[in-house]
Amino acid sequence: MTKQNLLHHIATAIGFLGLMAWYLGARELGVFDWAVELAPEEHAGAGLMVGIMVAMTPGFFLWKLWVRWSEKKLGITGKYYEDGFYKDPPKKK
Repeated sequence: MTKQNLLHHIATAIGFLGLMAWYLGARELGVFDWAVELAPEEHAGAGLMVGIMVAMTPGFFLWKLWVRWSEKKLGITGKYYEDGFYKDPPKKK
């Protein structure tokens, strides 16, 4: 394993720990309980699912920024899967 690979794995692990901390922070702030309280009692599970999705969306966005920043700093190149969907196709000459 090269030094770049090891550093990339460490950076990814740090980002994943940040993502877990984001989840635990949202749980401690009561975001999930609040989402369950908003939903009718028979749909409490769906309310929890929506609460988790809403709370984790900014966390996953920060995760993406962290991963791309760390890869840029480490000089790791490649193609991102989502770029094929959101970037304009290359222009033909």
